[in-house]
Amino acid sequence: MKAAEGPDETVVTTAGARTDAAAGVGTGAAVETIQREMTAFARRARASAGRMHPELSLVSYTLLGHLEESGGCRATDLAAHYALDKSTVSRQVAVLERTGLIERRIDPDDHRVQVLQLTEAGTRILAQVTESRKVAFRERLADWPAEDLERFAAYLVRYNTAPAAPGAPATRTSDS
Repeated sequence: MKAAEGPDETVVTTAGARTDAAAGVGTGAAVETIQREMTAFARRARASAGRMHPELSLVSYTLLGHLEESGGCRATDLAAHYALDKSTVSRQVAVLERTGLIERRIDPDDHRVQVLQLTEAGTRILAQVTESRKVAFRERLADWPAEDLERFAAYLVRYNTAPAAPGAPATRTSDS
């Protein structure tokens, strides 16, 4: 993707749409471009997750990351954190348990509660996939100037920490 630098520049997005910078991209058009490009980013992330580990979907990777970061939690906590339906989390948890990446343990503070925690295999796979993702990001961004990287990082943080629109589920996660 090429960034517009002057009034005669043309921007070509990853979706192939062209906009003339001289015409001035209005807020509506900019928001549409952002939405389209973020959708392309999400599709690429889902596709690359499967290549990095065939048994580990992007959702599974994200859930494992949260379990590692939190030191373990209940399935209902995962559902609430990611604004997912409990049945969706239950299916993901079942797959992760079947593959030996997580296990249920009794909560020492409340014996009625089961806490999900990473197994050794889960910790190892998560570390491998995390490193592969870091390498992929470094390669993709290798020719970006440092100031562009810092600005892009700041924009992503700003976007992801902004309050959700009224009625929309919260989407900020530090591990996805």
